[in-house]
Amino acid sequence: MDVQAFQKQVKADDFDLNQDQLDQFDRYLKLLQEWNEKVNLTAITGSDEVYLKHFYDSICLAKYVDLASSDFSLCDVGSGAGFPSLPLKILFPNLRVTIVDSLRKRIDFLKVLVEELGLTGVDLYHDRAETFGQNKDFRASFDYTTARAVARMNVLAELCLPLNKLGGTFIAMKASSAPQELEEAKAAIATLGGRVREDAAFDLPEDGGTRHMILIDKKKESPNKYPRKPGTPNKKPL
Repeated sequence: MDVQAFQKQVKADDFDLNQDQLDQFDRYLKLLQEWNEKVNLTAITGSDEVYLKHFYDSICLAKYVDLASSDFSLCDVGSGAGFPSLPLKILFPNLRVTIVDSLRKRIDFLKVLVEELGLTGVDLYHDRAETFGQNKDFRASFDYTTARAVARMNVLAELCLPLNKLGGTFIAMKASSAPQELEEAKAAIATLGGRVREDAAFDLPEDGGTRHMILIDKKKESPNKYPRKPGTPNKKPL
């Protein structure tokens, strides 16, 4: 997907990108490629692939939840190189973004990226998701939480749902294994106060593969003991 195809596809989805935003995506691409030579940020580095499988894939989240009508807050757990939250921030400048990642080098890259792109309203935290979710300053405070394929659904639910405010939504971005993972995670989601709203499957253009956008609404407060200590959700999933 070259820049022109990217712009055309975003417009077909009823979103508009001005020249400044297109320039931000171009700078994002170049910084990603430059930093990836010294820090392992992504296995996808070719320009067309980045536009399709990182930038456009990230933006697809906005087709399933409302990010435009207010200054919503979004917490991106294990964001890596800033996906999906920073492409969404470029598209929706009013979005308030918080990124938590456990690797200092990724946070260093994101600091440079945010500054170079001139983004405001972005907070970056070097922390384990488990610790972050127990921090009273952040727990139960976000309209949206999201994670993009960093772990299985029952693990992601434990890391993300405690961060959602009541009535907020956790969005898991998954590949083809999503239905099976969702079935496995039903008990965990219920325990953490969530209810599945939708598992929306869609195909990326240009044979980019099938994706799932799983929306889970927070209906009850998550019990205080979740998330458990760092490493426990992965070792002993709910």
